[in-house]
Amino acid sequence: MYKRILLKLSGEALKANSSAIIDPETVKGIAAQIKQIYDLGTEIGIVVGGGNIWRGKIGEELGMERAQADYMGMLATIMNGLSIQDALEGMGVPTRCMTALPIDTVAEPYIRRKAIRHLEKKRVCIFAGGLGSPYFSTDTACVLRATEIGAEIVLMAKNGTEGIYDSDPRKNPNARMYQELTFNEILEKGLAVMDSTAASLCRDNKLPLIVFNMNKDGNILRAVKGENIGTKVKF
Repeated sequence: MYKRILLKLSGEALKANSSAIIDPETVKGIAAQIKQIYDLGTEIGIVVGGGNIWRGKIGEELGMERAQADYMGMLATIMNGLSIQDALEGMGVPTRCMTALPIDTVAEPYIRRKAIRHLEKKRVCIFAGGLGSPYFSTDTACVLRATEIGAEIVLMAKNGTEGIYDSDPRKNPNARMYQELTFNEILEKGLAVMDSTAASLCRDNKLPLIVFNMNKDGNILRAVKGENIGTKVKF
């Protein structure tokens, strides 16, 4: 269905129900799902969050400066990216971790043309470190990287959430899930699926989005094949 995609993973999904911040078996399970779409010939870029390790909200509660807390969050995404890289390479999938923050000892610096070349050579690219600047979320980083590499769609894999709802389904048992939306509706309704900067970037660059539950085995493959899962967001 899609030749090149950008997969956005939740950092919290890497720990599942484990007390560890990164659960090795959970990461291997996610890597196995990614390998399924890699074996189809899909070119894959990945952005992963860092919520299992650090959240900016924690920094605010500690009275930290916002920029300092955001840099810590970027480092958390690099740790998560390296764990996914290791799991994929253990399954024989060639992978490159590229970071917006200079950290050459463990990962390549992000260079757009080099990233595209990796994808053309059938290497999975993990884009870590956010955008290298504070005040931007991994949602925004995800959309910007997708636009830069020419991805056809963003697949936003959520931790235990089936799609986009009109209210929080964990708090409201009567929350209604949308089957289809536009980015204008996300912005007008204030839906918390992604921040407004990311939604505006998707809309302005005509980049579609699918939001789905990654905890169901095979859902990433179903999304790539164009099956009817989650919520589809159009421009």
